[in-house]
Amino acid sequence: MPISSRDPLVVGRVIGDVLDPFESSFPVRVTYNNRDVTNGCEFRPSQVLNQPRVTIGGDDLRNFYTLIMVDPDAPSPSDPNLREYLHWLVTDIPATTGPTFGHEVVPYENPRPAMGIHRMVFVLFRQLGRETVYAPGWRQNFNTREFAELYNLGLPVSAIYFNIQRESGSGGRRLY
Repeated sequence: MPISSRDPLVVGRVIGDVLDPFESSFPVRVTYNNRDVTNGCEFRPSQVLNQPRVTIGGDDLRNFYTLIMVDPDAPSPSDPNLREYLHWLVTDIPATTGPTFGHEVVPYENPRPAMGIHRMVFVLFRQLGRETVYAPGWRQNFNTREFAELYNLGLPVSAIYFNIQRESGSGGRRLY
């Protein structure tokens, strides 16, 4: 399927802000408290306190994957000067399993946006081998593209995102 302007990753500006165009070629499922993440869906901070359950498809346990979770809108969508903020990084995940079978390089940090609607992006890369990806020095100003290039990860095999805002956020502009 060619990348089109109807692709939710294009509409949500994940393609462009975080990733270069790619074709999703691998199944990945992300759930928080038995609720599936679908592109553009909304969650509140209270719903994402604990790391999600992630199921990676495939059929060959000899293939390993890296899962990245970033916020390209930190600290606020109008001034994302910490773009991208790294919330989670797990490497060496065998196909057909999930992050609990991989190596958690950067522990899960639950999203707590203070201002505006933020996109939380999960990106899955296929690794060339095991133990080939290492921890970055910090969480803020992480760059998914540069990270993938540094470790020869190539283009993603899958990506999915959700929107999140303050627990009490209304989702729109306030008119006074």
